[in-house]
Amino acid sequence: MIPARKPKLAVWKFASCDGCQLSLLDLEDELLLIADAVHIANFMEATRAVTPGPYDVSLVEGSITTEHDAERIHEIRKESGILIAIGACANTGGIQSLRNFNDVNNYVSAVYAHPEFIHTLEKSTPISEHVKVDLELQGCPVNKYQLLEVLNAYLNGRKANLPEHSVCLDCKRKGNACVMVSHGMPCLGPVTLTGCDALCPTFRRGCFGCYGPIKNAAASPLTETLISAGMKNRDIIHLYRNFNAWSETFRKESVRLEATGK
Repeated sequence: MIPARKPKLAVWKFASCDGCQLSLLDLEDELLLIADAVHIANFMEATRAVTPGPYDVSLVEGSITTEHDAERIHEIRKESGILIAIGACANTGGIQSLRNFNDVNNYVSAVYAHPEFIHTLEKSTPISEHVKVDLELQGCPVNKYQLLEVLNAYLNGRKANLPEHSVCLDCKRKGNACVMVSHGMPCLGPVTLTGCDALCPTFRRGCFGCYGPIKNAAASPLTETLISAGMKNRDIIHLYRNFNAWSETFRKESVRLEATGK
């Protein structure tokens, strides 16, 4: 009897800190089960061994920041049956997308002694702005157990069971006192996708929006609440311009506030 072929899994890196790839390695014991169920064909963070494509599943970390990146992601898409964007960089441009709110040449000339050697795109953009993405897994970094759930779902031919509610609901389930109401702290929890089990609010810190906005999030009511609490527009803009600054919800709200000139 011919043994069933193991699905080929590839992990790719673009502009990022490698944190989402490390989330996969941090699975430790579970990673052994993954390695037994799939053929890890390309994962430079873990091994130099590379098996040519095509690949059944590709996990892509990082944003597109150079012309070479833009070309390479199209090549990866052609070689991949399913392409999953993992993490804030891959899904919203990441922290590096902060440059999108200004002229990137201003930063290049300020940082590099020889800016003429730097070749970069005008903006740092998510994978979905360049190719079709089959699934987006949010987080900075991604939740390793959500990543495991995504791979398990693929191997068993089912839809991944991923949460869609906000961090606020997790706070209520844990019995946390609202940090905005009780301590006057700014918090993105009402508009941020869960994934961290309300880690920061549990330790009396406002949510930083690591997992990006929930679907159909309305940021303006939160903004009005923050203004009523005494926050200035400039500080609220900085709150939205964090790990997921280029996500549509956070970007539009920060640009709207910026346009007021306050």
